[in-house]
Amino acid sequence: MTLYFNPASPFSRKVLILLHETGQTGRVHLKPVNVTPVNPNPEVCHDNPSGKIPALVLADDNVIHDSRVILDYLDHQHVGNPLIPREGPSRWRRLTLASLADAILDAAVLIRYETFLRPEEKQWNDWLENQSEKIARSLSYFETEAVTELSARFDIASISLASGLGYLDFRQPDLGWRSTYPRLASWYYEISQRPSMLETQTPV
Repeated sequence: MTLYFNPASPFSRKVLILLHETGQTGRVHLKPVNVTPVNPNPEVCHDNPSGKIPALVLADDNVIHDSRVILDYLDHQHVGNPLIPREGPSRWRRLTLASLADAILDAAVLIRYETFLRPEEKQWNDWLENQSEKIARSLSYFETEAVTELSARFDIASISLASGLGYLDFRQPDLGWRSTYPRLASWYYEISQRPSMLETQTPV
């Protein structure tokens, strides 16, 4: 299999973490690409019309894309305990927490695009504030309602949030989220020592 990815992408990092956690790194060839909304990659777009990464080319040349789809596929390709619960209330709860973490990723990436790709005189401050508020609301929920659940096991929800917090450190280092969300900060410090997290750190 071949994974089109970018080391700076938090969505790509989710996939890389799962590959490490499930012992599948040797099964996937990593192909780094640089794509933005204004700079699509023709090779990626050939079988993935959205042009988004990550995208996974399977052994039969079929392509699956969107990190959530790729994670679900890869979680069915190993013999260990699943990182996405297969059924019952725990499945929907962990997927919902993962979705909320993805909302943090989405907002943070949109902030990056608005501030990096758009000329300063054309940046939309209300848009930026709304994305920042979305991040704050989500982090507050994890801090008060879900950090104990996250500590119980490292799975799809934990992977997604860890990737989000790492991306905030990378792209918004002045946010200082640790002082506002100390329980999350403590949780993130602990899971940051996992080999899968250390091996997939975003390059500075």
